[in-house]
Amino acid sequence: MLIASIGSAIADALHFAFLMTWEILWALVLGFALSAAVQAVVSKSEMARLLPDSSPRTLGIACGLGAASSSCSYAAVALARSMFVKGANFTASMAFEFASTNLVIELGVILWLLLGWEFTLAEIVGGLIMIAILSVLFRFFLSDRMVEEARRQAERGVLGSMEGHATMDMSVTGGSVLSRVVSPRGFTAISHSFVMEWAAVWKDIVGGLLIAGAIGAWVPESFWQAFFAVDHPLVAKLWGPLVGPVVAALSFVCSIGNIPLAAVLWNGGISFGGVASFIFADLIVLPILNIYRKYYGIKVSGFLLATFYAAMVLAGYAVEILFSVFGLIPERHLGHVPMQSGVTLNYTTVLNVLFLFLASALVARAIRTGVVPMLRMMNEPMGDDHGGHEGHDEM
Repeated sequence: MLIASIGSAIADALHFAFLMTWEILWALVLGFALSAAVQAVVSKSEMARLLPDSSPRTLGIACGLGAASSSCSYAAVALARSMFVKGANFTASMAFEFASTNLVIELGVILWLLLGWEFTLAEIVGGLIMIAILSVLFRFFLSDRMVEEARRQAERGVLGSMEGHATMDMSVTGGSVLSRVVSPRGFTAISHSFVMEWAAVWKDIVGGLLIAGAIGAWVPESFWQAFFAVDHPLVAKLWGPLVGPVVAALSFVCSIGNIPLAAVLWNGGISFGGVASFIFADLIVLPILNIYRKYYGIKVSGFLLATFYAAMVLAGYAVEILFSVFGLIPERHLGHVPMQSGVTLNYTTVLNVLFLFLASALVARAIRTGVVPMLRMMNEPMGDDHGGHEGHDEM
């Protein structure tokens, strides 16, 4: 009986995870394809030069560059370190890091599909607010001595994760943006970025779906309602943004992988601002905190944890207040967690089939044009002159 009960529970969790995967599959492919197209025309080589200080203009550029960059949290952290070592301002590098994981296309698409457009808008607005708050905190509490300590440690080159992926520049230059995207070299660049983005984040996505499946199937709704103080609305609004980043940090899931779990938490009763702060917290999960320690030292990594957490919580409160004022907080239990549904012949199935064909075409192109050796180097440090397409641009 016990074995049968355990087997049934595991089957329920896997079934839940599969249904959620099926629901968002086409959106994942679309988001990564759009992100890959952007990366195909945006070069990483000049990023450090464009971030010389922490002025509002530079922070705006950092946000734009981050939104056009990798959605992988580990790659974003590694690239921010690389830019800092090359001369970029530390505050601007951290703003870039936040934008890379909170303002990217694929994140917004998945949020829209699983939770609704209000959450996508909250992610964009809250992400910008969070970066603004972080810059203020850095201005008041980040000393020149701490920056120098961080630079000395960063220049030691201690490896973190996704070092090679962070430094690979596969963009195509020359000509108009449209001509670059539709050219053979552009298609190759898009296919390489697409495959490497999936390779970088698939563990987070699978982990997030499995965790969401297990929690959705095993944890009763009454537990979440008590934990998030649903019966006390004011307490819930104060508690949600405070505890959201903590839950995210302990889940070990970052980047897009925490969106399915966010949908489960929203249905469980966490506040709107709590969902926002939970999603923002992909840059303070425990493995990434350990990478900060390697990159910048214990003191600076502790400073980053404190300021990042404060910015995430304050941005969560700001989102809660702003969206309440404008009546944009959706009704409870509208998060689309497909517990009782199944795979049927509907628009989701049709879109999944179409976008799987697109994914297959991109993967086939990438394999034919040499992406496999590059995948092997994703966790290795790369030289500054590394390029992604030499020798096979027209294949």
